[in-house]
Amino acid sequence: MIDLRPPGAVRWICRELEEAGYETWAVGGAVRDALAGRPSGDWDLATAAPPKRVRRIFRRTVPIGIDHGTVGVIAGDGVMYEVTTFRRDVETTGRHAVVAFADTLDDDLARRDFTINAVAWHPLRKVLHDPYDGAADLEKGILRTVGRPEERFAEDYLRVLRALRFAGTFRLEMEGDTWRALVGAVARLDVLSPERVREEMEKILTGREPPSAALALYAASGALAHRYPELDRQVGWAQEGREGDLWSHALRTVDLLAPHRPALRWAALLAGAGEPDEGEPTAAGGDTPPVPSPGRRGLLRAAALLERLRSSNARIQQVAGLVEFVRRPPGAEAPDADLRRWLSEVGRERLPDLIRVWIAELRSDELVGHRGEGAWDRDKLEHLVRRLRATARAPVALTTDELAFSGRDLIRMGYRPGPRFGELLRWLLDRVLDDPTLNDRETLAAEAEAWMAARDEEVG
Repeated sequence: MIDLRPPGAVRWICRELEEAGYETWAVGGAVRDALAGRPSGDWDLATAAPPKRVRRIFRRTVPIGIDHGTVGVIAGDGVMYEVTTFRRDVETTGRHAVVAFADTLDDDLARRDFTINAVAWHPLRKVLHDPYDGAADLEKGILRTVGRPEERFAEDYLRVLRALRFAGTFRLEMEGDTWRALVGAVARLDVLSPERVREEMEKILTGREPPSAALALYAASGALAHRYPELDRQVGWAQEGREGDLWSHALRTVDLLAPHRPALRWAALLAGAGEPDEGEPTAAGGDTPPVPSPGRRGLLRAAALLERLRSSNARIQQVAGLVEFVRRPPGAEAPDADLRRWLSEVGRERLPDLIRVWIAELRSDELVGHRGEGAWDRDKLEHLVRRLRATARAPVALTTDELAFSGRDLIRMGYRPGPRFGELLRWLLDRVLDDPTLNDRETLAAEAEAWMAARDEEVG
């Protein structure tokens, strides 16, 4: 007997269904993870019971996907467990499958993608049903498909990305035919929706295991070039002042950031995206546009990638904002005014995340012994971080909203609102960034009056 130690609610659900006459097994990722000796996540069950019957057997249910046979059963522990009727594929399109209810567990397991996912375990009898030797593959460190790889990938091309994630997460070697079929299927990834592609990457970036192994397989298979050209252009691109390419540095850095901060891991992957500058578009008529800075290129490329994946506006702004500034810190010995001006551009709220990425980049350099030009220096970074944190905490104005003088004061002085107001307030902020003692209402009012007079702006 094999006891995978599921929550008690899993045994209760299985018992209720079996006593009603319906064969029921635990399937999916929780079984696979338990066999691999990893913490098991959500426990799912497959049953011979039709969805309507499942809803009659249990008092608290949620119709998650009745048409596809899935019912959520809310157990006494307050957790919802998915119970799905045995299924078989009727038709596949490369993006999704048309399914019908099946009679046996074997029918259900036959439609699974990889052998390590085609394993079922009975919570009451504590026996394993493993018709494709998935447990043995897991123990030997092999990833292979159920059935012919070409057919399995063609049924749903998301399996290409799932294979890369599983191989990286579980440190599995792709079986030869499976790898060759996967590489051949990469060109069809464009049939997938952006949301499905993004969800696969997010699972890698938020997983317990370091993302670098799966991401390296993305590059080796061609999936990176096909779906993430902003990342792929870093592969093989030499780093100024460092050995190795930008992609290698990004992989080391992303592993050193916490999985519960996926935006920071995105920023680490894209931190060098602005450095390769080949292939920039030209303006209409063949004119060459102004060359943007690496930080600006990085921001634009990060935003383009995340917009293409239909990420939220909040995620796009957070990641792109970090990418713009992560490779352009001020000098550790820069004058205080320069630090204030840099922090004014970056924003106080972004500083903690930038520091986290900087520290990860420093540790990435230290792991391979990088020193000197182009690499991070621990003493200089620690000194810079102390100064920036002190500047961010200080009661000094870093934005026009923090000035002791506002557009309302200009109106009270008798000036009509207009574009000049914003121009003036930015000029006043620049003065205050140089000398914070100027941030006094009367002082700034006098400065504003002189500025307006010099531009023939009259009260009235």
